[in-house]
This record gives sequence, structure tokens and C-alpha cells, in this order.
Amino acid sequence: MCCIAVTGGIACGKSLFGRFLSDCGAEIMDADDIVRAMHLPGGEGARLVRENFGSEFIRPDGGTDRAKLAGLVFSDGGARNRLDELFHPAVREALSGWKRKLSGVAVCVALIPLLFEKHWQGDWDCSVCVSAPEDVRFARLLGRGLTEEQAAGRISAQMPDAERRALADVVVMNGSDAEALAHAARILYKSVKSIYYN
Repeated sequence: MCCIAVTGGIACGKSLFGRFLSDCGAEIMDADDIVRAMHLPGGEGARLVRENFGSEFIRPDGGTDRAKLAGLVFSDGGARNRLDELFHPAVREALSGWKRKLSGVAVCVALIPLLFEKHWQGDWDCSVCVSAPEDVRFARLLGRGLTEEQAAGRISAQMPDAERRALADVVVMNGSDAEALAHAARILYKSVKSIYYN
């Protein structure tokens, strides 16, 4: 089994790229889905947020108010680092457990936004950075309802795209349309299968 980690900055298109890899036959896990589950009512993440950031970040149903928490961590680097320290060991272990349980799978793919920031690339056979021009990312974020200030803040809070590209084994540019991205996914999938299964 070839285990691939896909990363990229906000609005670069890594989730869409993951869906296209799934269409090719890859098993997919999104680290963000693991985090979302932790933030649900009764989840370990909601408890950690309450204990470390206060009950004002908890919704009436007991889950984390993720929008409010995002407003804090994208404006306060110390709070963001603290949140990472609380959540990332559990996310890394969940990804490792997912890989161990897979059988009969040729290619598995994990979508990990902070792959290089957390130095997890050694856990994977291949790292892929999905990249897009900053103006394209900015427009996508505005299309999601963020203000210009919020969009700029979220992009600037992350590792620069150029650094991710320099660290990745494979770089996929996503500056045009979805069909081009789907084509890149098909090429990657066929390439890794040919390397690992010939």
C-alpha cells in the first residue's frame, strides 16, 4: 500500500483533489474530519476547548463554537499554538490507526493541512502539495463568505505556499479549472500504482 499525504494552504483545493483521488480508487481520510468529530457535543475536543479557552467558545448544545474559536486562533498566534498542542497528538494517532486498519487497498491518502508545520511528512510514503496563486485563493475565500480582512488574515497566518512546495515530493498547481485538477489526480494515482505495484 502506498500512503500519500496531501497538504496545501487554505483554499488551494486539497479537498477537491482528495475527492478526485477517491474517484480513482484511493481510500481517503481528512484530518479536518477527525478534528470536526472531536468538536461535536460530548467530544474530547469540546472538553479541551472549554478547559483551556473558556465556556464562551462552547455552543449551548455542548459542542465547540468553531467560528468563534477560529476568530481567536487566526488573530492570536499563541492561542493557535496552544490549540495545536492540544489536538494534534490525537489527530496523528487517529491517522496512524486508520492506516493500520486498512487492508486490500493500493493507495491511501490523508489530507493534512499542517503536514509540514508539524513535521509529519516522515509518516507517509509521498507528500503532495496542492498549490494555487494567492489571488485565486483570496477570491475563493471571499466566495465562501469571508471578508477581505478575514481572508487575508487566514492566508497570512499559514506557512507560505512557496515553503510547502519546496518541501513536497510532488507539487500540483490548481490555478485553473476542476477538470485540470482531476487530470492531475489521475496522473498521480496511476504513477504511484506503477511505482509500488510493478
